[in-house]
Amino acid sequence: MNLKRFGLLTMLLAMVSIVAFAQEKASPAKTAEGTIKGSKITINYSSPAVKGRVIWGDLVPLGQVWRAGADDATTFETSKDIKIQGQTLPAGKYSFFIIPGETSSTFIFNKEAKQWGAYKYDQSKDALRVEVPSIQTSTLEERLVYEVKSDSFEIRWEYGKASAKIE
Repeated sequence: MNLKRFGLLTMLLAMVSIVAFAQEKASPAKTAEGTIKGSKITINYSSPAVKGRVIWGDLVPLGQVWRAGADDATTFETSKDIKIQGQTLPAGKYSFFIIPGETSSTFIFNKEAKQWGAYKYDQSKDALRVEVPSIQTSTLEERLVYEVKSDSFEIRWEYGKASAKIE
């Protein structure tokens, strides 16, 4: 290969790489953080988009364990012991799963923090399970969002929302 062709090929590969990196990832990594009652709360998740799909009851089946995001399992970390819905969760890092329902959902904090999806989810490693209300909203949330508030954290996606009280 002559030097001119090599240079042209190198430029072409560089341009393709730039275009590939410039495109937004389908489910970008996100972090929700906040402090509640002196405990730092950090939620790391991948944020998929609705893209015109029906999420609750279709893409995410009701009554089944869901990884609460895309790609790796969502993680929930607390710097101090906290109470979620009145039940104690010790300080630490957990994988976070949800069993969605129409009017209530189960939030699951699992001791095995590093997991891919929910494929190897093991209920015997649950540190805590709490029931929370699930509601339908009139506002479309295109991307999955977690938010740490002053006394709770919530998840919103499509027209669904669920939150848990933290003390």
